[in-house]
Amino acid sequence: MPHTAPLRGKVAVVTGSGRGLGLAYAQELARRGASVVVNDVDAAAAEEAVASIEAAGGAACAVVAPVGPTETAERLVATAVEKFGGLDIMVTNAGVLRDTVLWKMTDDDFDLVTQVHLRGTFTCVRAAARYFRDNEVKGRIICIGSPTGQRGNFGQTNYAAAKAGIVGMVRTWALELKRAGITANVVVPVAATAMTATVPYFAAAVEADAAGEAMPSFFRRDIGFGTSDDVAGLIAYLASDAAADVTGQAIGVGGDRLQLWSHPEAVTTDYRAGGWTFEALVAEFPTAIGSTLQSVGEKLPPLPGDLVRPPATA
Repeated sequence: MPHTAPLRGKVAVVTGSGRGLGLAYAQELARRGASVVVNDVDAAAAEEAVASIEAAGGAACAVVAPVGPTETAERLVATAVEKFGGLDIMVTNAGVLRDTVLWKMTDDDFDLVTQVHLRGTFTCVRAAARYFRDNEVKGRIICIGSPTGQRGNFGQTNYAAAKAGIVGMVRTWALELKRAGITANVVVPVAATAMTATVPYFAAAVEADAAGEAMPSFFRRDIGFGTSDDVAGLIAYLASDAAADVTGQAIGVGGDRLQLWSHPEAVTTDYRAGGWTFEALVAEFPTAIGSTLQSVGEKLPPLPGDLVRPPATA
């Protein structure tokens, strides 16, 4: 088959790839021919990930370190070069959660999440971009976003800020790196993870996945919710030459669904000679733009009766 190993000879770094979505990304990139630097803070998980790739005939090594610090980013790039001779693909997936409502969120809650997601993405991509430019590599930058960064979500101020910031950075990088032939994109996954496993709405889908069964079509199609493997194909595609003209995009994927998220655009525009005073806004705001105010948060449809699970008992 012509597309079996489209990434043969390429080298990738995948942060946060010891388990879950990151592991699926690393395994798929390796399956498509890339050598992979696995990264995680859990040494055992990182080594198991490497072993799984090698057992399938791929090449991988591990860097055990938290993302965020510049030293980690530079070490990841250096390891790729030392072990495999270069770097072509940077996938920034590492993340943590500290969910709580605004008035209960501590400085540490906010700082830790933004340090890993936002600063970790920045430092890793900066290190990769420097290598790509210095070595004339038409590299691929793939950053992981979230529906929370697009729409907001109750109890996730820190996570929403980080994921929205990642999208803003990627749009900027797409502009800055285009001339060098380097692409930068965001993938917005919706899949069964340790986080979604705790959400009652997804219980039937998570149960099916854990049992090795196909998820109900309601989740896969209507919600766009699937497995980690459903997301991994898009990572490999964006890393390949087939996606050389795709940059600056936020692409959602999950289950049977593929989505292109729009960039923010003005929904309604109105003008008033002399400008918009307080009095003018009181009188005219409802008719000028009030009827087009945007919604916040995700709106999930009601579960079909056969997919409703009783609440867990203590």
